Amino acid sequence: MKIIDHAEITVSSGDGGNGAVAFRREKHVPNGGPSGGDGGRGGAVIIESSANLHTLLDFRYQHRFKAEHGKNGGIKNLHGRGGEDLVILVPPGTQVRDKESGKMLFDLTRAGQRVIVAPGGKGGKGNAHFVTAVYQAPRYAEPGEPGVQRVLVLELKTIADVGLVGLPNAGKSSLLAAVSAARPKIANYPFTTLRPNLGSIRFPEGDGFVMADIPGLIEGASEGIGLGHDFLRHVERTRLLVHLVDMSDPDPVENYRVIQKELANYPAKLSDKKQILVLNKSDLKLPEEVEELKQIFEKLTGEPVQVISAATQQGTQVLIRTIQQQLALFPPIPESELEVPESLPRPDKDFSQFEVFLDKEIYVVESEALERLLNLSDLQDSRALQRFHKQMEKMGVIDALKEAGASSGDTVRIGWLEFDYL
Repeated sequence: MKIIDHAEITVSSGDGGNGAVAFRREKHVPNGGPSGGDGGRGGAVIIESSANLHTLLDFRYQHRFKAEHGKNGGIKNLHGRGGEDLVILVPPGTQVRDKESGKMLFDLTRAGQRVIVAPGGKGGKGNAHFVTAVYQAPRYAEPGEPGVQRVLVLELKTIADVGLVGLPNAGKSSLLAAVSAARPKIANYPFTTLRPNLGSIRFPEGDGFVMADIPGLIEGASEGIGLGHDFLRHVERTRLLVHLVDMSDPDPVENYRVIQKELANYPAKLSDKKQILVLNKSDLKLPEEVEELKQIFEKLTGEPVQVISAATQQGTQVLIRTIQQQLALFPPIPESELEVPESLPRPDKDFSQFEVFLDKEIYVVESEALERLLNLSDLQDSRALQRFHKQMEKMGVIDALKEAGASSGDTVRIGWLEFDYL
Protein backbone atom coordinates (compact mmCIF):
# COMPACT_ATOMS: atom_id res chain seq x y z
CA MET A 1 0.00 0.00 0.00
CA LYS A 2 1.48 3.33 -1.11
CA ILE A 3 1.35 6.07 1.51
CA ILE A 4 0.30 9.66 0.74
CA ASP A 5 1.74 11.39 3.79
CA HIS A 6 1.06 15.12 3.38
CA ALA A 7 -2.08 17.15 2.71
CA GLU A 8 -3.41 20.67 3.14
CA ILE A 9 -7.11 21.19 3.80
CA THR A 10 -9.45 24.09 4.50
CA VAL A 11 -12.21 23.40 7.03
CA SER A 12 -15.23 25.63 7.62
CA SER A 13 -17.83 25.12 10.32
CA GLY A 14 -21.43 26.16 9.84
CA ASP A 15 -22.81 29.56 10.79
CA GLY A 16 -25.32 29.66 13.59
CA GLY A 17 -28.88 30.23 12.45
CA ASN A 18 -30.41 33.67 12.94
CA GLY A 19 -32.98 34.29 15.62
CA ALA A 20 -36.45 35.09 14.30
CA VAL A 21 -38.60 38.20 14.61
CA ALA A 22 -42.18 36.95 14.94
CA PHE A 23 -45.39 37.60 16.87
CA ARG A 24 -48.26 35.34 17.86
CA ARG A 25 -51.31 35.97 15.75
CA GLU A 26 -53.91 33.46 16.82
CA LYS A 27 -57.59 33.51 17.36
CA HIS A 28 -58.52 34.46 20.93
CA VAL A 29 -54.93 35.67 21.57
CA PRO A 30 -55.13 39.38 20.70
CA ASN A 31 -51.91 40.29 22.53
CA GLY A 32 -49.80 37.20 22.01
CA GLY A 33 -46.49 39.03 22.08
CA PRO A 34 -43.19 38.15 20.39
CA SER A 35 -42.65 34.50 19.48
CA GLY A 36 -39.47 34.40 17.42
CA GLY A 37 -37.49 31.20 17.95
CA ASP A 38 -33.73 30.83 18.32
CA GLY A 39 -31.44 29.86 15.47
CA GLY A 40 -29.81 26.44 15.43
CA ARG A 41 -26.13 25.80 16.14
CA GLY A 42 -23.88 25.55 13.10
CA GLY A 43 -22.35 22.18 12.31
CA ALA A 44 -18.81 21.52 13.57
CA VAL A 45 -15.92 20.01 11.64
CA ILE A 46 -14.34 17.04 13.43
CA ILE A 47 -11.16 15.13 12.63
CA GLU A 48 -11.22 11.49 13.75
CA SER A 49 -8.61 8.76 13.40
CA SER A 50 -9.78 5.50 11.84
CA ALA A 51 -8.04 2.12 11.97
CA ASN A 52 -9.32 1.43 8.45
CA LEU A 53 -7.11 4.13 6.92
CA HIS A 54 -3.35 4.07 6.38
CA THR A 55 -2.79 7.00 4.02
CA LEU A 56 -3.90 10.57 3.30
CA LEU A 57 -4.86 9.61 -0.26
CA ASP A 58 -8.45 10.85 0.22
CA PHE A 59 -7.15 14.41 0.46
CA ARG A 60 -5.30 14.38 -2.86
CA TYR A 61 -8.40 15.55 -4.72
CA GLN A 62 -10.59 17.02 -1.99
CA HIS A 63 -9.19 19.94 -0.04
CA ARG A 64 -12.24 21.85 1.22
CA PHE A 65 -14.61 20.62 3.89
CA LYS A 66 -17.65 22.61 5.03
CA ALA A 67 -20.19 21.72 7.70
CA GLU A 68 -23.87 22.60 7.45
CA HIS A 69 -25.22 25.96 8.63
CA GLY A 70 -27.73 26.07 11.47
CA LYS A 71 -31.30 26.80 10.44
CA ASN A 72 -32.98 30.08 11.32
CA GLY A 73 -35.50 30.30 14.13
CA GLY A 74 -39.19 30.22 13.27
CA ILE A 75 -42.56 31.46 14.47
CA LYS A 76 -44.30 30.20 17.59
CA ASN A 77 -40.95 29.98 19.42
CA LEU A 78 -39.76 27.20 17.13
CA HIS A 79 -36.00 26.84 17.28
CA GLY A 80 -33.99 26.23 14.13
CA ARG A 81 -32.42 22.81 13.56
CA GLY A 82 -28.72 22.54 14.28
CA GLY A 83 -26.41 21.96 11.34
CA GLU A 84 -24.98 18.47 10.86
CA ASP A 85 -21.40 17.97 11.99
CA LEU A 86 -18.86 16.96 9.36
CA VAL A 87 -16.45 14.17 10.34
CA ILE A 88 -13.15 13.88 8.47
CA LEU A 89 -11.45 10.49 8.85
CA VAL A 90 -7.65 10.24 8.94
CA PRO A 91 -5.26 7.35 9.68
CA PRO A 92 -3.67 6.93 13.11
CA GLY A 93 -0.32 8.69 13.13
CA THR A 94 -1.69 11.91 11.64
CA GLN A 95 -0.31 15.14 13.02
CA VAL A 96 -2.33 18.33 12.50
CA ARG A 97 -0.71 21.75 12.24
CA ASP A 98 -2.08 25.24 11.78
CA LYS A 99 -0.77 26.46 8.43
CA GLU A 100 -0.62 30.15 9.36
CA SER A 101 1.34 29.74 12.60
CA GLY A 102 3.00 26.40 11.90
CA LYS A 103 2.00 25.30 15.41
CA MET A 104 1.40 21.62 16.09
CA LEU A 105 -2.23 21.39 17.24
CA PHE A 106 -2.49 17.68 18.05
CA ASP A 107 -1.22 14.23 17.18
CA LEU A 108 -3.62 11.31 16.71
CA THR A 109 -1.79 8.09 17.55
CA ARG A 110 -4.76 5.81 18.35
CA ALA A 111 -7.82 4.86 16.35
CA GLY A 112 -11.00 6.51 17.60
CA GLN A 113 -9.44 9.76 18.79
CA ARG A 114 -11.41 12.81 17.63
CA VAL A 115 -11.01 16.57 17.86
CA ILE A 116 -13.40 19.38 16.95
CA VAL A 117 -11.18 21.53 14.72
CA ALA A 118 -13.83 24.09 13.76
CA PRO A 119 -16.64 24.63 16.30
CA GLY A 120 -19.99 25.61 14.81
CA GLY A 121 -21.37 29.08 15.37
CA LYS A 122 -23.95 29.59 18.11
CA GLY A 123 -27.53 30.21 17.07
CA GLY A 124 -28.90 33.73 17.50
CA LYS A 125 -31.69 34.49 19.97
CA GLY A 126 -35.19 35.23 18.72
CA ASN A 127 -37.03 38.43 19.59
CA ALA A 128 -38.85 36.67 22.43
CA HIS A 129 -35.62 37.01 24.44
CA PHE A 130 -35.59 40.81 24.22
CA VAL A 131 -38.89 41.60 25.94
CA THR A 132 -38.55 44.15 28.74
CA ALA A 133 -41.01 45.83 31.05
CA VAL A 134 -41.02 48.93 28.85
CA TYR A 135 -40.61 47.26 25.46
CA GLN A 136 -43.11 44.45 25.02
CA ALA A 137 -42.79 43.94 21.26
CA PRO A 138 -39.14 44.04 20.14
CA ARG A 139 -38.72 43.99 16.38
CA TYR A 140 -35.20 42.72 16.27
CA ALA A 141 -33.41 39.44 16.92
CA GLU A 142 -29.85 38.28 17.37
CA PRO A 143 -27.88 37.11 14.35
CA GLY A 144 -26.22 33.71 14.47
CA GLU A 145 -22.53 33.49 15.24
CA PRO A 146 -20.33 33.00 12.16
CA GLY A 147 -18.58 29.68 11.71
CA VAL A 148 -14.83 29.14 11.90
CA GLN A 149 -12.49 28.63 8.95
CA ARG A 150 -9.03 27.14 9.33
CA VAL A 151 -6.33 25.98 6.94
CA LEU A 152 -4.74 22.83 8.35
CA VAL A 153 -1.69 20.84 7.34
CA LEU A 154 -1.95 17.07 7.81
CA GLU A 155 1.27 15.09 8.13
CA LEU A 156 1.32 11.33 8.50
CA LYS A 157 4.06 9.68 10.49
CA THR A 158 3.63 6.05 9.60
CA ILE A 159 2.69 3.86 12.54
CA ALA A 160 4.43 0.59 11.74
CA ASP A 161 6.21 -1.93 13.94
CA VAL A 162 9.18 -2.30 11.61
CA GLY A 163 10.89 0.18 9.30
CA LEU A 164 13.01 -0.92 6.35
CA VAL A 165 15.90 1.51 5.79
CA GLY A 166 18.81 1.59 3.40
CA LEU A 167 20.26 3.32 0.38
CA PRO A 168 18.23 3.50 -2.83
CA ASN A 169 18.03 0.16 -4.67
CA ALA A 170 19.01 -1.86 -1.59
CA GLY A 171 16.02 -4.14 -2.15
CA LYS A 172 13.59 -2.87 0.49
CA SER A 173 10.55 -3.00 -1.79
CA SER A 174 11.53 -6.46 -3.02
CA LEU A 175 11.72 -7.71 0.57
CA LEU A 176 8.34 -6.20 1.44
CA ALA A 177 6.78 -7.86 -1.61
CA ALA A 178 8.42 -11.19 -0.74
CA VAL A 179 7.06 -11.41 2.81
CA SER A 180 3.67 -9.66 2.55
CA ALA A 181 0.77 -9.02 0.20
CA ALA A 182 2.07 -5.52 -0.54
CA ARG A 183 2.88 -4.82 -4.17
CA PRO A 184 5.21 -1.83 -4.27
CA LYS A 185 6.78 -0.69 -7.53
CA ILE A 186 10.02 -2.61 -8.08
CA ALA A 187 12.65 -1.75 -10.68
CA ASN A 188 16.40 -2.05 -11.12
CA TYR A 189 17.19 1.63 -10.64
CA PRO A 190 17.46 3.96 -7.61
CA PHE A 191 14.54 5.94 -6.17
CA THR A 192 11.87 3.60 -7.51
CA THR A 193 10.03 4.16 -4.23
CA LEU A 194 9.12 7.79 -3.53
CA ARG A 195 6.40 7.15 -0.95
CA PRO A 196 6.40 4.75 2.01
CA ASN A 197 4.66 1.41 1.49
CA LEU A 198 3.05 -0.72 4.18
CA GLY A 199 2.89 -4.49 4.35
CA SER A 200 1.22 -6.68 6.96
CA ILE A 201 2.84 -9.95 8.00
CA ARG A 202 0.64 -12.54 9.72
CA PHE A 203 1.66 -15.84 11.30
CA PRO A 204 -0.41 -19.05 11.57
CA GLU A 205 -0.57 -18.63 15.36
CA GLY A 206 -2.49 -15.36 14.86
CA ASP A 207 -0.01 -12.61 15.70
CA GLY A 208 1.98 -10.51 13.27
CA PHE A 209 3.34 -7.04 12.59
CA VAL A 210 3.26 -4.16 10.11
CA MET A 211 6.35 -3.35 8.09
CA ALA A 212 7.03 -0.02 6.33
CA ASP A 213 9.24 0.28 3.28
CA ILE A 214 10.88 3.70 3.74
CA PRO A 215 12.08 5.29 0.46
CA GLY A 216 15.82 5.17 -0.07
CA LEU A 217 17.93 7.56 1.97
CA ILE A 218 20.95 9.46 0.68
CA GLU A 219 23.88 11.18 2.33
CA GLY A 220 22.65 14.42 3.95
CA ALA A 221 19.10 13.12 4.45
CA SER A 222 19.17 14.09 8.14
CA GLU A 223 19.83 17.68 7.05
CA GLY A 224 16.87 17.66 4.67
CA ILE A 225 18.82 16.98 1.48
CA GLY A 226 16.57 15.40 -1.13
CA LEU A 227 13.41 14.31 0.65
CA GLY A 228 15.33 13.25 3.73
CA HIS A 229 13.13 14.75 6.44
CA ASP A 230 9.98 13.57 4.66
CA PHE A 231 11.34 10.02 4.67
CA LEU A 232 13.02 9.88 8.07
CA ARG A 233 9.96 11.06 10.02
CA HIS A 234 8.25 7.80 9.08
CA VAL A 235 10.93 5.91 11.00
CA GLU A 236 10.35 7.81 14.26
CA ARG A 237 7.44 5.66 15.46
CA THR A 238 8.74 2.25 14.47
CA ARG A 239 9.77 -0.19 17.20
CA LEU A 240 12.52 -1.87 15.20
CA LEU A 241 14.65 -0.98 12.17
CA VAL A 242 15.77 -3.46 9.53
CA HIS A 243 18.79 -2.02 7.73
CA LEU A 244 19.23 -3.53 4.28
CA VAL A 245 22.65 -3.40 2.63
CA ASP A 246 23.21 -4.36 -1.00
CA MET A 247 25.97 -7.00 -1.01
CA SER A 248 26.56 -6.54 -4.73
CA ASP A 249 27.55 -2.89 -4.32
CA PRO A 250 31.28 -2.09 -4.69
CA ASP A 251 31.54 -0.74 -1.12
CA PRO A 252 28.75 -2.12 1.12
CA VAL A 253 30.58 -1.15 4.33
CA GLU A 254 30.66 2.53 3.36
CA ASN A 255 26.98 2.33 2.37
CA TYR A 256 26.18 0.95 5.82
CA ARG A 257 28.08 3.81 7.47
CA VAL A 258 26.26 6.45 5.40
CA ILE A 259 22.86 5.29 6.63
CA GLN A 260 24.02 4.95 10.23
CA LYS A 261 25.36 8.50 10.13
CA GLU A 262 22.04 9.87 8.83
CA LEU A 263 20.07 7.99 11.49
CA ALA A 264 22.38 9.33 14.21
CA ASN A 265 22.22 12.93 12.97
CA TYR A 266 18.43 13.06 12.71
CA PRO A 267 16.96 15.06 15.66
CA ALA A 268 15.02 12.05 16.97
CA LYS A 269 18.27 10.02 17.29
CA LEU A 270 17.00 7.14 15.19
CA SER A 271 20.27 5.27 15.60
CA ASP A 272 19.23 4.51 19.20
CA LYS A 273 16.51 2.19 17.93
CA LYS A 274 17.17 -1.53 17.89
CA GLN A 275 18.34 -2.64 14.44
CA ILE A 276 18.69 -5.87 12.53
CA LEU A 277 21.37 -5.69 9.84
CA VAL A 278 20.45 -7.61 6.70
CA LEU A 279 22.77 -8.28 3.76
CA ASN A 280 20.63 -8.57 0.64
CA LYS A 281 21.21 -9.90 -2.89
CA SER A 282 23.21 -12.94 -1.81
CA ASP A 283 22.20 -14.54 -5.12
CA LEU A 284 24.57 -12.13 -6.89
CA LYS A 285 27.64 -13.18 -4.88
CA LEU A 286 29.66 -16.38 -4.57
CA PRO A 287 29.12 -18.32 -1.30
CA GLU A 288 32.63 -17.56 -0.06
CA GLU A 289 32.12 -13.83 -0.78
CA VAL A 290 28.85 -13.88 1.14
CA GLU A 291 30.50 -15.49 4.16
CA GLU A 292 33.41 -13.04 4.07
CA LEU A 293 31.08 -10.03 4.02
CA LYS A 294 28.96 -11.51 6.79
CA GLN A 295 32.01 -11.86 9.04
CA ILE A 296 33.17 -8.30 8.24
CA PHE A 297 29.80 -6.84 9.27
CA GLU A 298 29.47 -8.98 12.39
CA LYS A 299 32.90 -7.77 13.50
CA LEU A 300 31.94 -4.18 12.64
CA THR A 301 28.62 -4.18 14.51
CA GLY A 302 29.19 -6.79 17.21
CA GLU A 303 25.75 -8.21 16.36
CA PRO A 304 24.50 -11.22 14.36
CA VAL A 305 23.91 -10.42 10.68
CA GLN A 306 21.12 -11.88 8.52
CA VAL A 307 21.81 -12.84 4.90
CA ILE A 308 18.96 -13.00 2.39
CA SER A 309 18.02 -12.74 -1.24
CA ALA A 310 14.72 -10.91 -1.58
CA ALA A 311 14.63 -11.84 -5.27
CA THR A 312 14.76 -15.61 -4.62
CA GLN A 313 13.25 -15.34 -1.09
CA GLN A 314 16.22 -17.24 0.33
CA GLY A 315 16.47 -16.53 4.07
CA THR A 316 13.41 -14.27 4.17
CA GLN A 317 11.32 -16.52 6.42
CA VAL A 318 14.18 -16.85 8.91
CA LEU A 319 14.42 -13.05 8.92
CA ILE A 320 10.68 -12.65 9.54
CA ARG A 321 10.82 -14.99 12.54
CA THR A 322 13.86 -13.12 13.89
CA ILE A 323 11.91 -9.85 13.62
CA GLN A 324 8.98 -11.47 15.44
CA GLN A 325 11.24 -12.57 18.29
CA GLN A 326 12.84 -9.12 18.60
CA LEU A 327 9.48 -7.31 18.62
CA ALA A 328 8.34 -9.46 21.54
CA LEU A 329 11.08 -7.81 23.62
CA PHE A 330 9.84 -4.24 23.03
CA PRO A 331 6.79 -2.37 24.33
CA PRO A 332 4.02 -1.26 21.94
CA ILE A 333 4.41 1.91 19.88
CA PRO A 334 4.25 4.77 22.41
CA GLU A 335 1.50 7.36 22.22
CA SER A 336 2.29 10.98 21.58
CA GLU A 337 3.08 13.11 24.62
CA LEU A 338 1.09 15.93 23.02
CA GLU A 339 -2.34 16.14 24.63
CA VAL A 340 -5.26 15.54 22.29
CA PRO A 341 -7.85 18.24 23.07
CA GLU A 342 -11.58 17.66 22.83
CA SER A 343 -11.97 20.82 20.78
CA LEU A 344 -9.78 23.58 19.39
CA PRO A 345 -10.79 27.03 20.66
CA ARG A 346 -12.44 29.48 18.33
CA PRO A 347 -9.90 31.93 16.89
CA ASP A 348 -9.93 35.36 18.48
CA LYS A 349 -11.85 37.26 15.82
CA ASP A 350 -12.84 40.81 16.65
CA PHE A 351 -16.30 41.30 15.18
CA SER A 352 -16.21 44.93 16.31
CA GLN A 353 -13.74 45.67 13.52
CA PHE A 354 -14.97 47.83 10.67
CA GLU A 355 -13.69 50.01 7.85
CA VAL A 356 -14.91 53.44 6.73
CA PHE A 357 -14.04 54.83 3.30
CA LEU A 358 -15.42 57.29 0.73
CA ASP A 359 -16.79 55.85 -2.51
CA LYS A 360 -18.20 58.37 -5.01
CA GLU A 361 -19.37 60.80 -2.34
CA ILE A 362 -20.89 58.00 -0.24
CA TYR A 363 -19.31 57.05 3.09
CA VAL A 364 -19.23 53.25 3.13
CA VAL A 365 -19.03 51.31 6.40
CA GLU A 366 -17.90 47.70 6.00
CA SER A 367 -18.75 45.73 9.13
CA GLU A 368 -19.74 42.09 9.28
CA ALA A 369 -21.34 42.55 12.70
CA LEU A 370 -23.48 45.54 11.66
CA GLU A 371 -24.58 43.95 8.41
CA ARG A 372 -25.73 40.80 10.21
CA LEU A 373 -27.61 42.88 12.81
CA LEU A 374 -29.13 45.01 10.05
CA ASN A 375 -30.62 41.97 8.34
CA LEU A 376 -32.46 41.03 11.54
CA SER A 377 -33.80 44.45 12.50
CA ASP A 378 -37.07 46.08 11.48
CA LEU A 379 -35.85 49.64 11.11
CA GLN A 380 -39.43 50.86 10.73
CA ASP A 381 -39.63 50.26 14.48
CA SER A 382 -38.12 53.14 16.47
CA ARG A 383 -36.74 50.84 19.18
CA ALA A 384 -34.98 48.66 16.63
CA LEU A 385 -33.55 51.76 14.98
CA GLN A 386 -32.33 53.05 18.36
CA ARG A 387 -30.68 49.70 19.09
CA PHE A 388 -28.91 49.73 15.73
CA HIS A 389 -27.69 53.30 16.29
CA LYS A 390 -26.52 52.44 19.80
CA GLN A 391 -24.50 49.53 18.40
CA MET A 392 -22.85 51.90 15.91
CA GLU A 393 -21.90 54.24 18.74
CA LYS A 394 -20.60 51.39 20.88
CA MET A 395 -18.35 50.15 18.06
CA GLY A 396 -17.04 53.66 17.35
CA VAL A 397 -18.55 53.90 13.87
CA ILE A 398 -20.13 57.32 14.51
CA ASP A 399 -16.80 58.78 15.62
CA ALA A 400 -15.00 57.15 12.69
CA LEU A 401 -17.44 58.71 10.21
CA LYS A 402 -16.82 62.10 11.77
CA GLU A 403 -13.05 61.64 11.55
CA ALA A 404 -13.42 60.60 7.91
CA GLY A 405 -15.03 63.97 7.17
CA ALA A 406 -18.72 63.07 7.13
CA SER A 407 -21.00 66.00 7.86
CA SER A 408 -24.73 66.48 8.27
CA GLY A 409 -26.62 65.44 5.15
CA ASP A 410 -23.89 63.17 3.72
CA THR A 411 -24.96 59.71 2.60
CA VAL A 412 -23.78 56.67 4.57
CA ARG A 413 -24.08 53.07 3.35
CA ILE A 414 -23.99 49.95 5.53
CA GLY A 415 -24.81 46.81 3.61
CA TRP A 416 -28.07 47.42 1.76
CA LEU A 417 -29.00 50.43 3.94
CA GLU A 418 -28.34 54.02 2.90
CA PHE A 419 -29.14 56.91 5.24
CA ASP A 420 -28.22 60.52 5.88
CA TYR A 421 -25.53 61.29 8.41
CA LEU A 422 -26.83 63.59 11.15
